[in-house]
Amino acid sequence: MILVNFKTYAQATGKNAVKLAKIAHDVSLKTDVCVAVAPQFVDINRIANEVDIPVFAQHVDPINYGSHTGHILPQAIKEAGAIGTIINHSERRLKLTDINTAIRMASEAGLTSIACADTAEVSAAVAALNPDMIAVEPPELIGTGIPVSRAKPEVVTNSIKLIRKVNPTVIILCGAGITKGADVKAALKLGTEGILIASGVVKAKDQYTALLDLAEAMMKA
Repeated sequence: MILVNFKTYAQATGKNAVKLAKIAHDVSLKTDVCVAVAPQFVDINRIANEVDIPVFAQHVDPINYGSHTGHILPQAIKEAGAIGTIINHSERRLKLTDINTAIRMASEAGLTSIACADTAEVSAAVAALNPDMIAVEPPELIGTGIPVSRAKPEVVTNSIKLIRKVNPTVIILCGAGITKGADVKAALKLGTEGILIASGVVKAKDQYTALLDLAEAMMKA
C-alpha cells in the first residue's frame, strides 16, 4: 500500500486535494497497487464521493460522542467517508495511553488504524496496542528527501524485529524521506509492506509521474 498524506500543503487543499486524489485513483488503476490518501478533514467527504480508493483521516482524538468542542470524533470521520485514520503522526503526537484509546475508538467506529512510531522501542510498544498497521517514521527524516529505508535501514529492521515479537500479524509501513521508486524497493526489501509518503508526491512538479514511479517500483518489487 502507498498512503499519500496531504498534510496541509496548498498543493493538496480544496480543489487541489480532489485533483491529487483523482491522480492517486488513476495510478492505482494503472498499476493495481493500493494507493490511499489522507486529506485534511474538511476534504474527506468530497474526495470519498469523487474517487474509489481508500480515504484516511490524518488524525482522530481519543474521544466518544459528547462535549468535545474542536476535537476530531472517530465516528464523524467514518460518517464523512473515511475508511481509516493515522494516529500519533510525529506532527500530531499522543501519549501512549491516548494512542491506546484512539486505536480502540477507531476500531469501534469501524476505522482502520495506522499508528506511527519513531523508534524501534516505540514501535514495539505501539504494536502491543493492536493497531491494524504501524508506520515506522523517524521524524528527523520527514520531508528531507533522505529516505529512512536507505539512510537508516537499521531503524526499520530493528523496529520490525521488536514489532514481530509482540504482534506477528500487524502490517508494517515505512515512511520518512521516501521520494523515488528506489526508496520503495529498499523499504520492501527490509520487510515492510508499504509506504507512507507526503511531500515527495504532494510537492512534486508532476504529481502523477512521481506517484506512478513509486507504484511501479512497488509492483515490480
